[in-house]
Amino acid sequence: MNVAALDIGSNSVRLLVTGPGGTDLARESVIARLGYGVGNGGTLDPERVAATLECLRDHRARCDEHDVAALRAVATSAVRRASDGEAFLDAAEAVLGVRPEVIDGAEEGDLSFRGATSRLGPGEGPFVVIDLGGGSCEFAVGTASCDDVYSAEFGSARLTEAYVRHDPPAPDELVACLSVVEAHLDDVRRELPASLDARTFVGIGGTFTTFGAMEAADGEAVDGLRLSRAAAEDIYRTLVLDPFDVRVENPGLPRERAHVILGGACAVVAIMRGFGLDELVISERDILDGITADLAAASLS
Repeated sequence: MNVAALDIGSNSVRLLVTGPGGTDLARESVIARLGYGVGNGGTLDPERVAATLECLRDHRARCDEHDVAALRAVATSAVRRASDGEAFLDAAEAVLGVRPEVIDGAEEGDLSFRGATSRLGPGEGPFVVIDLGGGSCEFAVGTASCDDVYSAEFGSARLTEAYVRHDPPAPDELVACLSVVEAHLDDVRRELPASLDARTFVGIGGTFTTFGAMEAADGEAVDGLRLSRAAAEDIYRTLVLDPFDVRVENPGLPRERAHVILGGACAVVAIMRGFGLDELVISERDILDGITADLAAASLS
């Protein structure tokens, strides 16, 4: 039986369709920026809503092409924060045929943990899985399973929109982004003391996979790539010092991510500095893989 997962995030709308045995049939991501300008308790931008609904139509068509028998759609930070989130969910349900579920940071982190560690051995744990999204960042700790989650209120798009006014960013804008993440890391360490004893840190989400794509040698897979702190610092400097028209020419950096990557780049280096990491593992397996695994298991029960 083919199953599918949809993740409606602050920056992108992503689809995973899997077949028997968990085989990937389709894995797609489109940047729609649903969370643009929403803030806390604000309203969703009508143009961003329209763009997101168009993505959902395309993803629904892809599900139909693959005869998907079970689909679960989730919405995360942008819809959690929006005052008109229910109206968006009504429109999304009309397009998809199923109503997206607004999940909290704890469930988001748990699903992401299961997906991200699905191809890592327990001997590589304990793990900290860092799901850096557009509007929030979840930190999940555990070994064979997720033990605890902390959801921090920062993300690549959210940082960029709140603090970056120039391109390339002014030094004080970078300091502001870095300082915000550093302050949140104090909360992460306090709320998740087990994170200090983790053996392997795993980074997921578009910013981390972009860093991986920029670092990867020709033909090297991004999934499972070990990103050193030195490489991350080099990529960070490249991204924040170059203006858009130069930055966008970097291999591995999608044009549509070239603006919001600024806040995301600050988050990556702040996290690696804050935890004193020499390296972390980048995974392309994430919340979508956790959802499809649950759907596949349910179909067999």
